[in-house]
Order: sequence, then structure tokens, then C-alpha cells
Amino acid sequence: QVQLVESGGGLVQAGGSLRLSCVASGSILSINAMAWYRQAPGNQRELVAIITSGGMTNYVDSVKGRFTISRDNAKNMVYLQMNSLKPEDTAVYYCSCNAMSYSDIRNYYDYWGQGTQVTVSS
Repeated sequence: QVQLVESGGGLVQAGGSLRLSCVASGSILSINAMAWYRQAPGNQRELVAIITSGGMTNYVDSVKGRFTISRDNAKNMVYLQMNSLKPEDTAVYYCSCNAMSYSDIRNYYDYWGQGTQVTVSS
């Protein structure tokens, strides 16, 4: 199995920055894409940013130019640098990865962290 643990959330004023981190652990054989999602109260969970194992990235339009996703394959970690934060960025941020574990070497599965709260005050 694969476990994901996020860190780095908190309270920040509008215009400020935060850096989220997520580490994947467990019986990991291989990780494909890693991603950050967010869910605000009353809203559906949305994809914020995704990065492939080769480093290709994609972002939701609302964060382009402000957020940067990166990863460290050697450490099984993914990061989200969030700059110029806005109150509408307030949400629980979830880390996700598509990974293969030693317990099933035939398939990749999606795994999720527990989430970390990001609150941006105006």
C-alpha cells in the first residue's frame, strides 16, 4: 500500500505565500503522476496542478502564474508553491498520486492524503 502525508498548510494573508509538501511512503514500486487537488466548502474537489514522472505540468486556469508544482522522484515527494494567494484559494488541499506497489505489480492505483487546510484572509 501507499500512504500520502501532506504538510505546510496554514493561515496567510492575501498576497502571501505558502509551500505545501507531500511525501509518499509504503511499498512503492513506481509512481506515475502526482497531483494537488483542493476542495472548498460546498464545492466539488478540483484538480489544481499535476506533474508527470517526467516533469510535465499542467494547472487549472485560476492558479496559472501563481502556483508551481514540482517533485523529487528520489524522495517520493511533491510540492506546491503557492504565491499571490487569494481568499478564493481557501480550501483543503489534497495530495494524490498514481502508483504501483509491491503488493500488486500489475496495476496502478490512485492514492490520496488526508488533506491540509489552507486559509487565505482578505
